[in-house]
Amino acid sequence: MDQREKEIDENKLKHLSILSKHLEEIKQLQSLMQESLHNLNEMEESNEVTPTIHYSSKNQEFSKLPPKVLVSMPKFIPKPIEKEELCSLIGKLTPLSTTLEERVFTAKKPNPSVRELLDEPEVLNTIKTRHEKLRSVTCRNEEEIWTSGRTTADIKCFNTRGVLQKTIKTKSVEWPADIAVYSDGALVYSDWRTRTVTKVKNDQTEGIIRLQGWTPNKLCVTSSGDLLVTMYSDDYTQSKVVRYSGSTVKQTIQFDDDGQPLYSGNKYPKYITENRNLDICMADRGAGAVVVVNQAGKLRFRYNGPPSSTKKEPFKPWGITTDSQSRILTSDGDNHCIHVLDVHGQFLRYIDNCDLKLPTGLCVDNDDSLFVCECFRGNVKRIRYLK
Repeated sequence: MDQREKEIDENKLKHLSILSKHLEEIKQLQSLMQESLHNLNEMEESNEVTPTIHYSSKNQEFSKLPPKVLVSMPKFIPKPIEKEELCSLIGKLTPLSTTLEERVFTAKKPNPSVRELLDEPEVLNTIKTRHEKLRSVTCRNEEEIWTSGRTTADIKCFNTRGVLQKTIKTKSVEWPADIAVYSDGALVYSDWRTRTVTKVKNDQTEGIIRLQGWTPNKLCVTSSGDLLVTMYSDDYTQSKVVRYSGSTVKQTIQFDDDGQPLYSGNKYPKYITENRNLDICMADRGAGAVVVVNQAGKLRFRYNGPPSSTKKEPFKPWGITTDSQSRILTSDGDNHCIHVLDVHGQFLRYIDNCDLKLPTGLCVDNDDSLFVCECFRGNVKRIRYLK
């Protein structure tokens, strides 16, 4: 097309030049004729004889008109188009095709190297966070932990030696309800004041969830990268767990097969974690139970404490976490200890020899080190409890 446009422009200029030259010749002849006519008029009005005697007619000269320019307009002569040839030059469009790909979600397998419980768990070190009412701890690797409390907007990052690495504040300048960490290191926190969940990465904040009629509470990043959020209704009568992919709701867990609530309806903290078999484990303090459902949200079991207890206070769990052996660990703040359960909810033992005082939030790193928040002391104790 570009070549054709160029040819048309060149022909146009060529024809215009020819016509302009011919027009100029006609104008010159016209000027000579007007001059001759003017001379004749002067001779007619003059009494002098000499001009008349010497006059020579120019009619013969003027009778020779410029040649007539015949312009032949360009024509487009199309060639026959073969449809098949044209299609082959343009290309072809493949037809729409659909196939079904079978997808299988594989649960995290328990660590093949069985790690037995230590007879006497031991405190490896104590991290002084200076949080008042320390509530939450989370770790992405064996090097760092994030912590938050219930009195300030500060979310603090420490290395495992207890050295403060970084501090960020919530956007609302209110204390966060909970914190969690994605596999890429991004931090996420829930804000009860603004009813939002916010993601922080490379000092950039992004609001990913905003609720109406519900308040976000505890958080858990799953092995698939989803985010589990526990929440309670504005009238404190309902609680549920919602699974998010980014800002999109993927699943809501609230009722059992009989239509009865799985969780207590109140604003008590409901810490949550995912086990290696993809069970969703909640420490429902208001119900005095650990409630475990499978990945589909079907109730597996409730743990209300060991069959026979030597503890003084009723079992009201706070934090909850799981380890490489799919064991479930939950903090019993009122009795200042940790309950250790197997994957099916059977009581295995207490961790009650580490001078724990009102333990709340828990997490386990990839080496199965247990991090325990002590609420009023503001300390995180790192405990070895496996052989």
